[in-house]
Amino acid sequence: MSAPFANLKTIPRRLVGAFAVGVAATAAVAVLGLMLGMLTDIVIKGAPHTTWSFLTEFPRNSNMEGGIFPALAGTTLLVMLMTVLGVPVGTATAVYLSEYARQSSSLARMVRFAVNTLAGVPSIVFALFGVGFFIQFIGKRIDAFTGSSAFGDGSLLWCSATLAVLTLPVVIVSVEEALRAVPRELREASLALGATKWQTVWKVVIPNATSGILTGSILAVGRGAGEVAAILFVGVTYSSEVLPGAVTDKFMHLGYHLLVLSTQSPDVEAALPLQYATTIVLLALTFFLNFAAIFIRSRLRKA
Repeated sequence: MSAPFANLKTIPRRLVGAFAVGVAATAAVAVLGLMLGMLTDIVIKGAPHTTWSFLTEFPRNSNMEGGIFPALAGTTLLVMLMTVLGVPVGTATAVYLSEYARQSSSLARMVRFAVNTLAGVPSIVFALFGVGFFIQFIGKRIDAFTGSSAFGDGSLLWCSATLAVLTLPVVIVSVEEALRAVPRELREASLALGATKWQTVWKVVIPNATSGILTGSILAVGRGAGEVAAILFVGVTYSSEVLPGAVTDKFMHLGYHLLVLSTQSPDVEAALPLQYATTIVLLALTFFLNFAAIFIRSRLRKA
């Protein structure tokens, strides 16, 4: 009699497990369906207008005619410069937290608190920070020291620096997890052979965590490529007939261009096809940048 009753006790657990799996699968299918439906709608409405001239021409007539080449080039330059500025700083911070800092130290706790705080700050706050710190504080002082006026205004450089700060938590967390995943035995073996702490980190730990560092870069690219609020006041411009010739120039951005078309267009109906086409280009650019980083990561893993 005990065996049948034991089987009866396992039935509710099996039902709960099956119900949980069903709910999770339903949610996954629903999210996938929503994403595919959204992408399908965008492609259907925007693909006919995504022509070669749209990609290579400069905007005209209040962005209602011409193309988006300056915005495409500006967004690409922004993401590349943001990655150059943000990933090394985030990686260095993660190395310090993982390899050098004691977990109970006050400095480590303060850094982690700052990282967690940055992760929860709204994007628009980063825009105000970029204006106040990078432009007014750093840029004005550089201009006063050099006697120029190039750095005391919004520019590609300050937008990239602002986005680098915005993506720091993503980079730090992902790189720190990758460093912790490196087996401790590798560190001990390196130190036992006479290597210093820094040599162990540089020659053993970081090479084994390269894929994690590139994962942080990929996440940073995905976060920064589509950000608009964080660069609203820091250097992005409404329209431009030239490409940025230096990092101190203003530039166009695909996300901001899309915002302008949807909120400030003189003819909303005529701007709708341009909005969909711009969305396709922005999604394609983000995908391409992420794919390039993933490809580099896979090649480094095989090397």
